[in-house]
Amino acid sequence: MVALQAVRVGSFDIDAAIITYIRREYGIAIGEQTAEEIKILIGSAHPTPEEGRAEVRGRELMSGLPRTIILSAAEVRVAISDPVNTMVDSVLACLSEAPPELAQDLIEHGIHLVGGGSLLKGLDLRIATESEVPVQLVRQPLESVVLGAGRVVESYEELRDMFMGARR
Repeated sequence: MVALQAVRVGSFDIDAAIITYIRREYGIAIGEQTAEEIKILIGSAHPTPEEGRAEVRGRELMSGLPRTIILSAAEVRVAISDPVNTMVDSVLACLSEAPPELAQDLIEHGIHLVGGGSLLKGLDLRIATESEVPVQLVRQPLESVVLGAGRVVESYEELRDMFMGARR
């Protein structure tokens, strides 16, 4: 038995939320690469012991001139709250719909985070806190989905019955 909750929110949505926040709050346009750097440097889903700041350079929308601001980790957390909440809520929804047989597995093995969004600092702690289930980041979060899909293809005959009985 497996519980599944697919959600189309990830690392790029977090970057987009940072771009939107800086545009709205500061009137400054930044690019995707700058947003990703901010996310990596001071982005977090949960407060961290060392809340940093980042110097952000962009183009002022009104004048078109370059401008520099100082952005705090707390501001970034506000900026990315919608996509992060969507991620956390989807995990909680999946857990609430999971068959009872999975409870023991979840308690023993926990939730395994995969994908680029899972690299966001504190996401594991935030999900663990809200779900009361242990959470861990897999060893190769960016490659794990593809590697797992490859294993499924290699073992399809052995897994066929599981897929035939799966609901969508």
